[in-house]
Amino acid sequence: MCLILRVQGVTHTSGTYLRVTLVDNEGVMTENILKKYSETVDCPVRNVLDRFGDKWSTLVILILGDAGTLRFNELHRLMETVSEKMLTVTLKKLDADGLVKRTLYPQVPPRVEYQLTERGRSLLPLLQGLVEWANQNMPEIQKSREQYQAA
Repeated sequence: MCLILRVQGVTHTSGTYLRVTLVDNEGVMTENILKKYSETVDCPVRNVLDRFGDKWSTLVILILGDAGTLRFNELHRLMETVSEKMLTVTLKKLDADGLVKRTLYPQVPPRVEYQLTERGRSLLPLLQGLVEWANQNMPEIQKSREQYQAA
């Protein structure tokens, strides 16, 4: 049996995607629209990874997962190399997504504490699994990178 693959870009009101048509030697056509992986605007995975897959968000989530509740300066000290501005931006994004809860206490000077929400805590096992995977595979990944650079 011979299959012919036709790929065509299609623009739809919900965005641009690929239309893949498989034609077998008997003339039967099956159409598979690859919307599952090509929708960038509505893709929940891409959207979530875009929000917490930056340089600092994952670290904030992991630290708050271990420490519980921290004040801004405590979190900043633990992260060492992040600027105050970048930490503020990161915490605002995580708060907007409901992953981190910001609590402001009305006192002088103002006291602000951060902790993970239930949604943020539900992310911890996945991130911890990623950390474990990265730690186990990093030596081989580094070797692969070195081999790639040498080629």
